[in-house]
Amino acid sequence: MTGDGLVGRHVGFVRALREAGLPVSPAEGLDAARALALIDLSERESLRAAYAATLVKRPAHRPGFDMLFDLWFPPVTSALTAAREAGAEEAEPPRPPTGGATGYGLPEHREQLARLLMGDEAAGSMAEFARAMVERYGRQPAAAGRQNWFSYSVLRALSPETLMARILAEALAGRERGGLAERMVRRRVTDNIRRFEEAVAADVRRRIAEDSGVERIARSAVRPPLEQVDFLRITRADLARLRREVYPLARRLATRLVIKHRHGHRGRLDFRRTVRASLGTGGVPLTTHNRPRRPHKPELVILSDTSDSVSSFAHFTLLLTYALREQFSKVRAFGFVDTIDEITRFFVPGADLVEAMTRLTQEADMVRFGRTNYGHAFERFAEKYADAIGPKTSLLILGDARSNYQPPALDTLTALAGRARHAYWLNPEPRPQWDTGDSEATAYGAVVPMYECRNVTQLTAFIEELA
Repeated sequence: MTGDGLVGRHVGFVRALREAGLPVSPAEGLDAARALALIDLSERESLRAAYAATLVKRPAHRPGFDMLFDLWFPPVTSALTAAREAGAEEAEPPRPPTGGATGYGLPEHREQLARLLMGDEAAGSMAEFARAMVERYGRQPAAAGRQNWFSYSVLRALSPETLMARILAEALAGRERGGLAERMVRRRVTDNIRRFEEAVAADVRRRIAEDSGVERIARSAVRPPLEQVDFLRITRADLARLRREVYPLARRLATRLVIKHRHGHRGRLDFRRTVRASLGTGGVPLTTHNRPRRPHKPELVILSDTSDSVSSFAHFTLLLTYALREQFSKVRAFGFVDTIDEITRFFVPGADLVEAMTRLTQEADMVRFGRTNYGHAFERFAEKYADAIGPKTSLLILGDARSNYQPPALDTLTALAGRARHAYWLNPEPRPQWDTGDSEATAYGAVVPMYECRNVTQLTAFIEELA
C-alpha cells in the first residue's frame, strides 16, 4: 500500500469510527497517525494494536472497532480488487484457488471442519479455512445491485452444529459420558463453532465491501456502542448488557438529587445563634444563621408508560427502577397504559428481573381499553395514590407523552408536581417528533421539565445537569 493509500485508509477509518458512535477526537486521530510511524506496517496485528491503544477508550467499544478495522485493513484482498488497486486497465475475474480446502468435496470439508472444531492444529488455520469455504459456498445468485455473498449458505452447507455428536464420540471413546470431560469438550467445540461463524461473517463482509464499497458496508454492519443504542430499538440481549451500566447511573442519580436538595434549600432559622450574633450590632440581626439540614436519602416515585409503543423503553425503565430501589430510602413505582397500578411489589430485593417483568405484564392492572391515556392515568393516580408524593419526594415520569388525543389532565399533573420536591420527565422520542400527531410534549413540558432521553448517553447527561 502506498503512502497516499495509507493516509486515505487512515482518514476513512477514523471517520468510520466516529460515524459508528465511537468517540474519537482529532487529537487522538493524530496520535494514531504518529503511532503508525513507530511500528512495522507489514505486521497487521501490530497495526491493530496501535490503533486500539490510541483510539479505543472502553472495552465495550472494542467489538465495533475490530469489525471496522477488518473492513478497512483486511487480512487478504481478492485478486480482482488487488489488480484494481494496482492500476491494471483490465483485470480478469479471480479464479477459485486449487488444491487445499477447496480442492475437495463437501464430505472432506466437513471432515476438516470437525478437526478444526476439536482444536487440531494440524488441520490448518480457522480463518484460512473460513475464507476458502466462503469462496466455495458463499456466492449465491442475487438481483442486480444486491450482494452475492452470504454467510448462511456456508453454514447451511457445512452445518457445524451437526458435528457435535461425532466429535463427542471420538473424543470420549472408552470414557463415561455426561461427566466433566464431556462438558469440557462441548465447551471447546461450542467456542470453536462461534469462532468459525465469526470468521465466515468477517470474510463475507470483506467481500461485500470489495464489491460495493467499504463505507457502505461499514455503515450497515456496525451497531452503535451500547450507550448510544436507541431505547425504542433495544433488544433483549442489549438489556442484559445494560444491567452493568444502570447501577452506576442509579447511584449518580441519587447523589445528584441529594446535592440539589442540599444546595437548593437552607435549613430552618437558628434563632439563638442569630440573636447572639446580633449583640455585636446593638441587637440588630444583620446576619441570620440557619440550622444545617440533616442528610437523608431522597424518596422517589416513578410513573412509567408501559404501552406497546414504548415497550422497549418500558423494559429499560423497569430495569432502572430495579436499580434505583437500592439508592433511595423509599421507591414506589407505578405503571400505566390507560389506567395505573403500583408495580413496586414486583421489584422486591432478590427478585429475578425477567420473572418480575413477566409477572408485571400478567398481574398488574394497567390496561382498561388498551389505548394509552396519560390524562386518565394521572387522574387515577391522584385519586388512589396521591399520598405517595410529599415534600421529600422526587417525581420521575417516563414516557413519550402520546395520549391518543385524550384530555391531558394538565391541572392534575400540575397539582402532583407541585407537591413533589423535584419533578422530571424523560421522553424517549427524538425532540423533532415532539408535538407531532397526538404528542402533548410541550404542554406537559410546561408543567414538568421534559428531557429527551433516547439512550444511556442522554440519560447520563440528564443526571449531570441535575448538579
